[in-house]
Amino acid sequence: MKDAPHSVDVHVGKTIRIKRLMRKVSQTELGDRVGVTFQQIQKYEKGSNRVSASMLVEIAGALEVDVRSFFEDLAPQGTANDNPTPSEEFVVSRDGVLLNAAFLSIKNEQVRKKIVKLVQAIAGMELAEGEAAE
Repeated sequence: MKDAPHSVDVHVGKTIRIKRLMRKVSQTELGDRVGVTFQQIQKYEKGSNRVSASMLVEIAGALEVDVRSFFEDLAPQGTANDNPTPSEEFVVSRDGVLLNAAFLSIKNEQVRKKIVKLVQAIAGMELAEGEAAE
Protein backbone atom coordinates (compact mmCIF):
# COMPACT_ATOMS: atom_id res chain seq x y z
CA MET A 1 0.00 0.00 0.00
CA LYS A 2 1.34 3.40 -0.99
CA ASP A 3 1.68 6.10 1.65
CA ALA A 4 -0.45 9.22 1.36
CA PRO A 5 1.26 12.15 -0.37
CA HIS A 6 3.16 14.52 1.92
CA SER A 7 1.31 17.79 2.57
CA VAL A 8 4.21 19.81 1.13
CA ASP A 9 4.09 17.80 -2.12
CA VAL A 10 0.33 18.41 -2.33
CA HIS A 11 0.79 22.15 -1.69
CA VAL A 12 3.53 22.48 -4.31
CA GLY A 13 1.43 20.50 -6.80
CA LYS A 14 -1.62 22.69 -6.28
CA THR A 15 0.54 25.77 -6.67
CA ILE A 16 1.98 24.44 -9.94
CA ARG A 17 -1.60 23.92 -11.17
CA ILE A 18 -2.70 27.42 -10.17
CA LYS A 19 0.30 29.09 -11.81
CA ARG A 20 -0.07 26.96 -14.95
CA LEU A 21 -3.77 27.76 -15.34
CA MET A 22 -3.26 31.45 -14.65
CA ARG A 23 -0.74 31.52 -17.51
CA LYS A 24 -3.14 29.53 -19.75
CA VAL A 25 -0.61 26.73 -20.24
CA SER A 26 -1.90 23.18 -20.78
CA GLN A 27 -0.42 20.21 -18.96
CA THR A 28 0.90 18.96 -22.31
CA GLU A 29 2.57 22.29 -23.08
CA LEU A 30 4.18 22.47 -19.64
CA GLY A 31 5.34 18.86 -19.97
CA ASP A 32 6.88 19.64 -23.37
CA ARG A 33 8.67 22.67 -21.92
CA VAL A 34 10.27 20.65 -19.11
CA GLY A 35 10.69 17.31 -20.88
CA VAL A 36 8.04 15.13 -19.21
CA THR A 37 4.63 13.78 -20.23
CA PHE A 38 1.37 15.50 -19.40
CA GLN A 39 0.60 12.49 -17.19
CA GLN A 40 3.68 13.30 -15.12
CA ILE A 41 2.51 16.92 -14.79
CA GLN A 42 -0.87 15.58 -13.58
CA LYS A 43 0.89 13.47 -10.95
CA TYR A 44 2.96 16.46 -9.81
CA GLU A 45 -0.17 18.62 -9.54
CA LYS A 46 -2.01 15.99 -7.48
CA GLY A 47 1.00 15.55 -5.22
CA SER A 48 1.08 11.83 -5.95
CA ASN A 49 4.58 12.20 -7.44
CA ARG A 50 7.13 14.34 -5.64
CA VAL A 51 8.72 17.10 -7.72
CA SER A 52 12.51 17.06 -7.49
CA ALA A 53 14.31 20.32 -6.77
CA SER A 54 15.78 20.43 -10.28
CA MET A 55 12.39 19.77 -11.89
CA LEU A 56 10.79 22.47 -9.74
CA VAL A 57 13.41 24.92 -11.04
CA GLU A 58 12.60 23.78 -14.61
CA ILE A 59 8.85 24.23 -14.02
CA ALA A 60 9.39 27.67 -12.48
CA GLY A 61 11.41 28.69 -15.53
CA ALA A 62 8.81 27.31 -17.93
CA LEU A 63 6.05 29.25 -16.13
CA GLU A 64 8.26 32.32 -15.65
CA VAL A 65 7.81 32.43 -11.87
CA ASP A 66 10.22 32.55 -8.94
CA VAL A 67 10.80 29.03 -7.62
CA ARG A 68 10.17 30.33 -4.08
CA SER A 69 6.57 31.14 -5.06
CA PHE A 70 5.72 27.43 -4.88
CA PHE A 71 6.25 27.55 -1.12
CA GLU A 72 4.31 30.72 -0.31
CA ASP A 73 1.37 30.20 2.06
CA LEU A 74 2.76 26.82 3.10
CA ALA A 75 1.42 25.87 6.52
CA PRO A 76 4.08 25.11 9.14
CA GLN A 77 4.74 21.39 9.59
CA GLY A 78 2.18 19.73 11.80
CA THR A 79 -0.52 22.30 11.00
CA ALA A 80 -1.43 21.24 7.45
CA ASN A 81 -5.13 21.23 6.68
CA ASP A 82 -6.00 17.76 5.38
CA ASN A 83 -9.67 18.73 4.97
CA PRO A 84 -9.87 21.77 2.71
CA THR A 85 -13.09 23.77 2.80
CA PRO A 86 -15.29 23.97 -0.32
CA SER A 87 -14.03 27.52 -0.92
CA GLU A 88 -10.39 26.32 -0.74
CA GLU A 89 -11.22 23.54 -3.20
CA PHE A 90 -12.86 26.08 -5.53
CA VAL A 91 -9.87 28.42 -5.44
CA VAL A 92 -7.60 25.69 -6.85
CA SER A 93 -10.19 24.37 -9.31
CA ARG A 94 -9.93 25.26 -13.00
CA ASP A 95 -12.99 27.55 -12.76
CA GLY A 96 -11.65 29.22 -9.63
CA VAL A 97 -8.24 29.94 -11.10
CA LEU A 98 -9.68 31.21 -14.40
CA LEU A 99 -12.28 33.36 -12.63
CA ASN A 100 -9.64 34.85 -10.36
CA ALA A 101 -7.26 35.57 -13.24
CA ALA A 102 -10.01 37.22 -15.29
CA PHE A 103 -11.24 39.26 -12.32
CA LEU A 104 -7.72 40.47 -11.51
CA SER A 105 -7.21 41.54 -15.13
CA ILE A 106 -10.04 44.08 -14.75
CA LYS A 107 -8.21 47.32 -14.04
CA ASN A 108 -11.21 49.47 -13.10
CA GLU A 109 -11.76 49.13 -9.35
CA GLN A 110 -15.37 50.35 -9.58
CA VAL A 111 -16.17 47.65 -12.14
CA ARG A 112 -14.63 45.00 -9.87
CA LYS A 113 -16.74 46.23 -6.94
CA LYS A 114 -19.90 46.08 -9.10
CA ILE A 115 -19.06 42.51 -10.13
CA VAL A 116 -18.66 41.49 -6.48
CA LYS A 117 -22.03 43.10 -5.61
CA LEU A 118 -23.67 41.36 -8.59
CA VAL A 119 -22.33 37.95 -7.55
CA GLN A 120 -23.41 38.55 -3.94
CA ALA A 121 -26.91 39.52 -5.13
CA ILE A 122 -27.19 36.40 -7.29
CA ALA A 123 -26.00 34.21 -4.41
CA GLY A 124 -28.54 35.89 -2.09
CA MET A 125 -31.33 35.27 -4.60
CA GLU A 126 -30.40 31.60 -4.91
CA LEU A 127 -30.32 31.24 -1.13
CA ALA A 128 -33.74 32.83 -0.84
CA GLU A 129 -35.13 30.58 -3.63
CA GLY A 130 -33.65 27.51 -1.93
CA GLU A 131 -35.27 28.43 1.38
CA ALA A 132 -38.64 29.01 -0.32
CA ALA A 133 -38.46 25.59 -2.01
CA GLU A 134 -38.02 23.72 1.28
